[in-house]
Amino acid sequence: MLLDGKATSKRIKDELKERVAVLSQKGKTPTLAVVILGEDPASHVYVRSKKRACEYIGIKSLAYELPNETSEEELLNLVHELNNNSDVNGILVQLPLPSHISEEKVIMAIDPKKDVDGFHPISVGNLSTGNQGFISCTPYGIMELLKRYNVSIEGKKCVVVGRSNIVGKPISMLLLRENGTVTICHSKTKNLKEECKQADILIAAIGRAQMITKEYVKEGAVVIDVGMNRLADGTLCGDVDYDNVAAHTSFITPVPGGVGPMTIAMLMSNVVQSAEAE
Repeated sequence: MLLDGKATSKRIKDELKERVAVLSQKGKTPTLAVVILGEDPASHVYVRSKKRACEYIGIKSLAYELPNETSEEELLNLVHELNNNSDVNGILVQLPLPSHISEEKVIMAIDPKKDVDGFHPISVGNLSTGNQGFISCTPYGIMELLKRYNVSIEGKKCVVVGRSNIVGKPISMLLLRENGTVTICHSKTKNLKEECKQADILIAAIGRAQMITKEYVKEGAVVIDVGMNRLADGTLCGDVDYDNVAAHTSFITPVPGGVGPMTIAMLMSNVVQSAEAE
């Protein structure tokens, strides 16, 4: 069965629209500030889709499109201004940044109360200790998708392939929070195929096109594909060889139309939560 991120994200955005309408009756407009440096095409596509989602829901979107040569100091000054702007509920600095700017410094500079990307160490700390805080949007989207399709996590063997700060580590924490038994695999894991084959829920977040074939997947497993890759002919594909794997699963996410739309929906959810918390 398909875990349809596109349809689910539409439902979430419709729910958020209603929450924004309630806020606007109180004279509040949730506001997201998006900062992007340079001309990276993938980043600009992503920023445009965020703007469209904001418009649909009724979130005000402030765009700061800066040249690649913007200095670290100038960017940090802008973040500081946005921290102090009481109208702004969420700040998002689009990654990756140019090599002359420290991503760590910029993430650290964002007020944790406006860290709707969930990347600040305080947000990460709250996640790992089970406290309230913003959850990074891709893992949050995966959990929401599983929840809305009534996929039970408790007691299940969950295997996460990938250990990034953005997906691998936080999704492992969230699965653990729901009483899953979690194994994190990565490029140095021995017998990766055998580890994956034990998974009731397999999450592929490695960034290698169609690496996960049916030999990695237990019959009836739930497979979540976080990958976003392009083949030589320009076709978009995930980390999972979908055509090869789908028939062996109980649930699977497509690429595109799976995790991607959920990531944007949960970013919007974080912005609305931030506005409601004021």
